[in-house]
Amino acid sequence: MGSTNVRTVSRLKRKKHIRKRLSGTAERPRLSVFRSSRHIYAQLVDDVKGDTLISASSLEKTVQGLPKFENKIAMAEHIGKLLAERAKEKGIETVVFDRNGFLYHGRVKALSSGAREAGLKF
Repeated sequence: MGSTNVRTVSRLKRKKHIRKRLSGTAERPRLSVFRSSRHIYAQLVDDVKGDTLISASSLEKTVQGLPKFENKIAMAEHIGKLLAERAKEKGIETVVFDRNGFLYHGRVKALSSGAREAGLKF
């Protein structure tokens, strides 16, 4: 933990505690979420192989080409739906949700509800 920012350090502590118990497989990958101040990223990870199966983020050209979202929560919900659609195409139905130490609130919650709406189970 090279950071001295109190919020970052406490998030990384929570992340470490959560990741002790969470692990993704090829059948049930881990949905990992990361949010920065401006963007949000989500990926499905197979921890057994160490592979990222599917990813979606607000930085993608397909998302950037869309009309501007009214707020970051709406953008996060769209990213969740996009990730779920890509997972369905690959035949992935269920995932393990990893909030990555972030509180289940706001954009993280919006991303997960978007993924649930589009058909992912967790």
